[in-house]
Amino acid sequence: MTDWQTRLRESGHRLTPQRELVLAAVETLGHATPDEIYAEVRTRSDAINLSTVYRTLELLDDLGLIRHAHLTDRAPTYHSATGHEHSHLVCRGCSRVISVGRSRMEHALADLAAEYGFDPDYGHLSVFGRCADCVGSTE
Repeated sequence: MTDWQTRLRESGHRLTPQRELVLAAVETLGHATPDEIYAEVRTRSDAINLSTVYRTLELLDDLGLIRHAHLTDRAPTYHSATGHEHSHLVCRGCSRVISVGRSRMEHALADLAAEYGFDPDYGHLSVFGRCADCVGSTE
């Protein structure tokens, strides 16, 4: 049994094909909205609807198996919680998303976190601005 299956069972939830499909889609797509995840899941099975995808994403996020971040002003974007924890730099010009490892964000925010006694949720953090290409194209 895999780690995610164990975590589901230990939390009192059943292992379902739909949950497995949604988790696999998140891992395949990297960063994806619920609609993108739904489209990916539908390529593998038409036995799932959009509301099931939303409920499954919420459950998997609550269990820490996936993470979400707000990379646009629309729906959240989900990504796998396996691998390195990261934050996001999001370009308002071209929509490019740059993943920044936790240790770099901890270093960047260390003074603020210490000053305010604040423990940031780095995996949920998104910083909006303009990437070097978009800054350079407006000069």
